[in-house]
Amino acid sequence: MWQGAQTSALVGSVGRVSNLWPVSGSAAEIHAQLTDWHQATTAEPLHVLTSGSTGQPKRVALSRDAMRAAAAATHERLGGPGQWVLNLPPTNVAGLMVLFRSVVSGIPPADRIGAAGGRAYLSLVPTQLHRMLDDSASLQALRGFAAVLIGGAAFPPDLRQRAEALGVPVVATYGMSETCGGCVYDGLPLDGVQLRIESGEVQISAPMLFEGYVGDESHTAEVLQDGWFRTGDLGELRDGRLTITGRKDDLINSGGVKIPALVVAQCLKEAPRVTDVAVLGVPDPEWGQRVVAFVVGELNLPQARDLVADSHPRQWAPRQLVVLPELPELPNGKVDRQALEQIAGEQLS
Repeated sequence: MWQGAQTSALVGSVGRVSNLWPVSGSAAEIHAQLTDWHQATTAEPLHVLTSGSTGQPKRVALSRDAMRAAAAATHERLGGPGQWVLNLPPTNVAGLMVLFRSVVSGIPPADRIGAAGGRAYLSLVPTQLHRMLDDSASLQALRGFAAVLIGGAAFPPDLRQRAEALGVPVVATYGMSETCGGCVYDGLPLDGVQLRIESGEVQISAPMLFEGYVGDESHTAEVLQDGWFRTGDLGELRDGRLTITGRKDDLINSGGVKIPALVVAQCLKEAPRVTDVAVLGVPDPEWGQRVVAFVVGELNLPQARDLVADSHPRQWAPRQLVVLPELPELPNGKVDRQALEQIAGEQLS
């Protein structure tokens, strides 16, 4: 049973609540304060921190109208409100939106998978789904949801196929803190969301866009232009369906050759005894950046280089390979790139 906190008394004339600048505290506290914020006559944008997977986390300002638009669009796409289960950190945007959708619908969230009743929804990162598919009790529970949203990181096709074959109603979501979480489901934009590709970059115009980065007007101006958000992600639009192909900052410049890290990682995932891969460009005195592959499974460097060279230019092949028991992750399920870069440096020292 959800243990809700007492409604906060810290709502001012503009609906300012202490734990929303930035979002912090326990799930129950955040839920109570979101309720105050939602019901206030007027409300300032709340602040949520980005994951910080590539550097210092940024403070993103999300208006109440944007949050409401995101919640409404999600429920419209999924077939109506239901009970949400919180299985993600409530201070990250995905967990925050689970709580806010619950506030908007008036249906209290469940704090564990087995506690949900009736029409129910769940949000997970791919790693969580992978582990739950291996547990019979969790798998049975997953089959009972109306939808299981998967986001926060790339959704491996083989993992999706396995989940669907086992009867789990998964939905791949794409979005970020700046869009109040997922705004594209299974490649199709939610109601009110417009997509375009400019110079290979995915750009979004939508009612759930953020107001800006708190205290960083210059960066806000760089990415928010004429109502369009420049995501930094690379992608393709075919028949209105979006496919993400990488990130602009994932292009590794090694000796003047531009190498798409995501493509190299996908290639290495084809190895039969590899379960997870991350590929980064790390500073190198000779090459500028060297391609480093971090692998969970069994693979050596010559095998990795040959595997990449079989289908891509040999210059794309990794120059360093690190085998790990698992990839380090941030609390929201994204790969901790800074930790990987440190590991690569330590291996060579």
